[in-house]
Order: sequence, then structure tokens, then C-alpha cells
Amino acid sequence: MLLILPLVIGFLIAFMAVLPPGLINMTAARISTQDGKNEALSFAIGASVIIFFQTFIAVLFARFINHNQDIVKTLQEIGIFVFSLLSIYFFWIAEKPKKIKTDKRTVKGKSNRFFLGMLLSMLNLLPVPFYVFASMSLSASGYFTFEKIPVSSFVTGVVMGSFTVFYIYIVAFKKIEKKADFLLRNINTIIGSVTTFMALVTLLKLLYG
Repeated sequence: MLLILPLVIGFLIAFMAVLPPGLINMTAARISTQDGKNEALSFAIGASVIIFFQTFIAVLFARFINHNQDIVKTLQEIGIFVFSLLSIYFFWIAEKPKKIKTDKRTVKGKSNRFFLGMLLSMLNLLPVPFYVFASMSLSASGYFTFEKIPVSSFVTGVVMGSFTVFYIYIVAFKKIEKKADFLLRNINTIIGSVTTFMALVTLLKLLYG
């Protein structure tokens, strides 16, 4: 269980987090339609390499925080405030995203798809705080420990989940385009619901933990 459970949880978390249309998966789909599957896979592998390091750093940081209960309590208080503000923003302030339009422009540097994937993934800093809080929450729930085997398994699962989504966009973008549009139209509600849930869970942990 030390190996399988963190792997499965990491896979599922990453899959759900990356599934909505974003810069990396949409770029992978565009490269696939322009230059073929192999070039797009090279791009996805490059992006996945950076995701590996981002997730590993996030889990190490979470382990350090987890060993300092004063920091954990402070982060919980900050988290309630941040999640509440995000909920208000996504439910009532954020504009409704427009329908996805595939960019017809050619992505330059065909021989550097791998490095382009690494670059775009490095520009996306959200995975680090996301997996910090995710791993801390899993640890508090008893589904994860900050030992070598669970950490390695969780990070591997995250990379596999992310790459699986990239692969789906690469090979089946035309088939899922309508569903992607549906996700994009409702993404504010989805994110708002998640942040509201996280705010309530964090508040309960702070009051009764």
C-alpha cells in the first residue's frame, strides 16, 4: 500500500488538475495537428520532466512544513482566507471564458519541442503550491506519509497522470473538443466549488484538528 496508494492518488489528482484546457495541453494538441504525434509527444515529455521536479520540490517543502506545527497552523489560517477570496472571485467576479479556438499559427522551432515543453512547464508555477497543500492534506488524512517510497510513488503518479492527459489531447483532441469547451464554460463554477470545499475543510481542521 505504501507504493500503490500514493501512486493512484497522485495519478488521479494530477489527471483532474490537468484535464481542463490549459496552455500546455492545448499546445500539445496544436503541435499534434500541425507536426504530428511524435513531435507532440516530445513536447509532452519535456513538460512532464519539469512537472516531476516541481512535484518533488513541492512534497519536500510540504514535509518540512509538516514538521513545524506552528507553520502548519499559520498556513491553515492563510489558506482559509485565500480559498474564500478565490471562491468569491470565481463565483461572482471572474468573466466567463470564451470558447476554445485552435490557434492556426505554426509553433516555431520544430526540432526543439522537448525544450519548448520544458520551458512552458517552467513558466507554470501553480503546481508547486498546489502539490504542497495536496500532499499536506493527504498526510493529515492518513493517506500519505513523507517517507521515501510514498513520496517517490506519489511524484511518479503525478507525472503519469499529467502525461496521460497530454496524450489524450494529442491523440483525441478533435473528439474531445466539445467536451473541452463544456469544461471551459463551467471552469469558474468548478474551481469555485473546489476552493469553497477546501476553505471549509481547512476551517474544520483548524477548529477541531
